[in-house]
Amino acid sequence: MDVHVTYQDGVKFQASCRGHTILSDQPLNNYGQDQGMTPPEWFLASLGACVGFYAVKYLEARHLATSGLDIAVTADKTTDPLRIDHIHIQVKTSVPLESRHQKGLERAVDACIIHNTLTHPPTMTTEILMPAIAG
Repeated sequence: MDVHVTYQDGVKFQASCRGHTILSDQPLNNYGQDQGMTPPEWFLASLGACVGFYAVKYLEARHLATSGLDIAVTADKTTDPLRIDHIHIQVKTSVPLESRHQKGLERAVDACIIHNTLTHPPTMTTEILMPAIAG
């Protein structure tokens, strides 16, 4: 997976992947123009969309209704270090589910790749690239 992020202006960035683009910006009260979600909002949106994918696949495999499926993801911003914490995911179906399907749906959405990444933290490296200093 490769995503390329380029600086636009102000505090706005554009992310590109496979011919798709999305903008990130900050609210007006944080030096931005509010032209896109903030990176933490993207993060929560990514988790919600991933959960939604796994929910749909679970429901479809059992011939259960997928219309009206709604996912809400909320979180708190905490410090020391600054991060997102207390993530809460709500999956709302449009029809009641039997207990076995409710439990199965919960297992399915908890298996999403973003959820698994958060519960099994990845290794990360940062590399700074720059032109050589002219001498």
